Amino acid sequence: MITSIDHIVLTSKDVDKTIFFYCDILGMKLEEDIDEYKGKKRIYLKFGSQKINVHSEKKPFIPHAKNPISGAVDVCFLSSLPIKDWMKILKKNEIEVEIGPVQREGATGKLNSIYLRDPDMNLIEISNKI
Repeated sequence: MITSIDHIVLTSKDVDKTIFFYCDILGMKLEEDIDEYKGKKRIYLKFGSQKINVHSEKKPFIPHAKNPISGAVDVCFLSSLPIKDWMKILKKNEIEVEIGPVQREGATGKLNSIYLRDPDMNLIEISNKI
């Protein structure tokens, strides 16, 4: 039986912009290592007990999705920081909130959410549990 998600992969047109957005704006931590089989650098974004792998659209890590393109992901992040504080952070960094705050239904209950885009135009939902 499936019990949880270990990691997801984001395909990016500009890995440096992606790292800046997820690390400097959203507060994730950058980790890198070298693939033991191919000797290529791998990039991870860590937060809590979660991980996002970042692949370049030009040279995606093998194996990869059938159509590894940037901007095709919708993801929701739960946050302990109140949405009102996120609104301030996003405004300070000139990042537009497309929708919200709005109430949504999450995997385990109601959420207070805002929606924005990352540098690759992926839809990012930041939510507080209600």
